[in-house]
Amino acid sequence: MALTQELEAALNAQVTLELESAHQYLALSAWLEGEGLPGMAHWMRMQSGEENEHAMKFFEFLVDRNATVKLGSIRAPQTEFESVVDIFRASLAAEQRVTEAINNIYAIATDARDFASYPLLDWFVNEQVEEEATVQQIIDDLERIEGNGHALLMLDREMGSRPEDDD
Repeated sequence: MALTQELEAALNAQVTLELESAHQYLALSAWLEGEGLPGMAHWMRMQSGEENEHAMKFFEFLVDRNATVKLGSIRAPQTEFESVVDIFRASLAAEQRVTEAINNIYAIATDARDFASYPLLDWFVNEQVEEEATVQQIIDDLERIEGNGHALLMLDREMGSRPEDDD
């Protein structure tokens, strides 16, 4: 069964959104490096890599469904932030945009009765619950330790221990 035009367009838009998210995470990593927080910068680079992998999942799904892959323009990322907690709030906002887009694709697939899309989309629905919860926990931790430089450095070290293949 061929993808509907609406579903194909939404999946292509998601490829671009995932690539844009990867680009934003690199910008967040660069800011954190500039602030002397290499562990958090590492964590953001790992997030960037995950977003690239997510883009490729959608890309490969389009190819497998014999659809046309159309890459869109990627906006320049935000690069100015007030604080570390603002960095993670930006990360959460980006994840919430991705969640909204995936939910929209799910609705389109449901309307089109494109059941072959469900396994991919189910994986992403679950992934987004995990992504948002993880970033919210980091925000909660940062708000809890605000003003405590020692605690910030401990959190930075903990985040720097994230393994390369963690997703």
